Amino acid sequence: DKIKKLNLIPVGLGKNIINSEFITDKDGINIHSKNQYYGEYTFHYWLWKNKLEKLDDEWIGFCQYRKFWGIQKNPLINNDLEDFKKNLLFEIPREFQNYDSIIGEPLYVNKFRLSKFIKKNFKKMILNPTLFFNKEKRTIKFHFDMMHGEGNLDKAIKLLESNEQKDFNDYVNTEVCFNPHNMFICKSKKTLLNYYQSVFPWLERTEKKFGLNLEGYGLQRIYGFLAERYMSYWFKKYTKYKTLPIIVKDITELN
Repeated sequence: DKIKKLNLIPVGLGKNIINSEFITDKDGINIHSKNQYYGEYTFHYWLWKNKLEKLDDEWIGFCQYRKFWGIQKNPLINNDLEDFKKNLLFEIPREFQNYDSIIGEPLYVNKFRLSKFIKKNFKKMILNPTLFFNKEKRTIKFHFDMMHGEGNLDKAIKLLESNEQKDFNDYVNTEVCFNPHNMFICKSKKTLLNYYQSVFPWLERTEKKFGLNLEGYGLQRIYGFLAERYMSYWFKKYTKYKTLPIIVKDITELN
């Protein structure tokens, strides 16, 4: 009910969604059973295979659980749903009409506390002490290796289409930030289709490489984490984009 009051369309993924008012990824052509590995991308797959052609050719965007498109960064929010609603994006600003997409404001991985990396892989930090002092060394690639398995990103990049491998490899090895949470807004369904046609064949190949026998949050959802980095790269390479803040809030706490 609160999702609807925010003028959003509720999507429910995973095994525990039983409310019929949620759109789910269970019917038609789907990879619903892989939700614990793919996260929100099981819905994107369902949308791609079953509904995309039927959509109106206009702005379409996606939020995430506890994450919403904001008008301003870090707004003051009272414990009230209507007050929270005033801070959210519901119409694309006129000055954005000449852009193809909107992605979230960047998340800088090189600004994370060092203790987080030391806890994950103390040996790697000790063997390369420049990581303690040179923040530019703490790239997307460094962060992914620390959090989602050493070398896994390199293995996945080798499975990309040949025209993407070099550019994406350069991106993750030089950039210290990415646009998080797999949240994006597209001006046209053609843009959305092009993205899906690029990301899903790649994820399918990586799944054949890594499988589904994965344990621990950092590895179990590796396909969603790979897509999150690739999404940032793809939209920056192929679209004229703007960024907007993402507000993190559990709306069940709001009155």
